[in-house]
Amino acid sequence: MASRIEHRADLDAPASRVHGALVSTEYLTDRLAAIGGADAALVEHTAAGDSVTYRLRQTVPAAKLPSFARSVLRGDLVVERTESWTPSGSGFTGTTSARVGGVPGEITGAHTLADTVSGCTWRTEGSVRVKIPLVGGKVEAVVAEQVTALLAAEARFTADWLAAR
Repeated sequence: MASRIEHRADLDAPASRVHGALVSTEYLTDRLAAIGGADAALVEHTAAGDSVTYRLRQTVPAAKLPSFARSVLRGDLVVERTESWTPSGSGFTGTTSARVGGVPGEITGAHTLADTVSGCTWRTEGSVRVKIPLVGGKVEAVVAEQVTALLAAEARFTADWLAAR
């Protein structure tokens, strides 16, 4: 059974401005430098019409993981993450798929950016599935917690980055 991921951030900028940042190589590079961990990189960035897809490499240091997870996962979590964004009738939608090096399983998610009276709401819903007998559920919970913390940090970074421009 997969562990769920849910995150919501209310931002003071309209969805079009937030989307413009989220798919910008400048923003992605700045975000990775600030919160991407060791060896973070924008591996690939492709725009085709209204759609943008990019691939990121991020690291969660082993020291930030609970001791149980460190004993099972052995080292830092290196996450390869692919995101795609497109306009939708009410704003923008996106998808994420990610793999954690050395961990059999996957992380998937769906994003929406929708305008509100005071800016926009950025929602993410997804799941973490880890295929390790007996301890997979515990590892899923740890990874889901780390992903949720990362989403919160990315939302804070986005708000600050937009406010500075």
